[in-house]
Amino acid sequence: MSAAFTGHSKGLGIELYRGSQAYFDKINADGGIGGRKVVIKYYDDGYNPLPAIRNTIKLVENEDVTCLFNYVGTPTVTRVLPVIKHFNSKKPIFLFFPFTGAQPQREFPYEEFVFNLRASYRQETWGLVHNLYMVGRNRIAVFYQADAYGRSGWDGIRKALREKNLNIAAEATYRRGAGFDDSMKRQVEILAEASPDAIISIGAYEACAAFIRDARDAGINIPICNLSFVGSENMVGLLNDLEKKSGKNYTDNLINSQTVPSYEDTSLPAVREYREAMSKNPPPPEGFGKGYDPLPFSCISFEGYLNAKVMVNILKRLDMPQYSGNIYAATLSIRNLDIGIGTDVSFGRGKHQGVDEVYYTTVSDGKFVPLTDWKRWSK
Repeated sequence: MSAAFTGHSKGLGIELYRGSQAYFDKINADGGIGGRKVVIKYYDDGYNPLPAIRNTIKLVENEDVTCLFNYVGTPTVTRVLPVIKHFNSKKPIFLFFPFTGAQPQREFPYEEFVFNLRASYRQETWGLVHNLYMVGRNRIAVFYQADAYGRSGWDGIRKALREKNLNIAAEATYRRGAGFDDSMKRQVEILAEASPDAIISIGAYEACAAFIRDARDAGINIPICNLSFVGSENMVGLLNDLEKKSGKNYTDNLINSQTVPSYEDTSLPAVREYREAMSKNPPPPEGFGKGYDPLPFSCISFEGYLNAKVMVNILKRLDMPQYSGNIYAATLSIRNLDIGIGTDVSFGRGKHQGVDEVYYTTVSDGKFVPLTDWKRWSK
């Protein structure tokens, strides 16, 4: 695993790791897989491409890992894809369940070497645009990170709007690595000039929280939407703290798309399992997380938990004679796998994405909860 364990996006890598480790701990306590323990070899890349490339080379050449797993972010994954393709000319190595909904790992020439569990950004952005459109919000502006991640989301929004003969009302960018203390006032001014009736943000939690703060301070109270990657709980935590200090409301009219069901929905078996596993408070990766307060529950750690659950199912199949250690064939054999979320996981030739569901959340009482009625935002 190469992920952000330091920097302004460290909550993403730490929570994804904690969720996966919670499931692996459970499996290992029961004797592992065929008597072997599952171990995550992890390296920090700070959400930057060059360290991610170096980490990948180290994991494949020095650590002799079974697979690459739980990578975090589009700018990192897109730069690692050619490295994975190169390694496959010598020996099979695959990336499983990266925490990104971008297109490059879903398209030629890299889709053969990557298995995704989550829905794509195109699916998330289409859903946001469609639901906003259905409640009469057609002037959609975009705030996005100026890199492959931001452009991937921007492209999804543009395509979804074009289906409805609409264009992006306005757009503003920010530099990857921006923090909550940075000003987003200029970006707010640029978007405000177009008088949008909704904004979709494609970014990480500190920058997006800063943008929401400055938008609300400027009197812009229209819906602001974020994609699953943002790190919903980390973002709303920053805004909750700000509300306590200032007495102002920063969390109204927020909508986030998600690629996992709500961890509050205890009717789902996977949610009950996940909450029990996280109650043991799995720590951040050793050597990381100084000054970081781990979250009791989050969409990201829940995604990590589900990633690990499907990964274990694949690893167990490696001992079956028909797959005899072939992880590619073992993964392709997954059909209608029930992991307890109300929708099955399936892979196959030409189908390297296990789940297509997109869920929507909004903030109530300081936390993200399932969004059940878009009509409250009708114009």
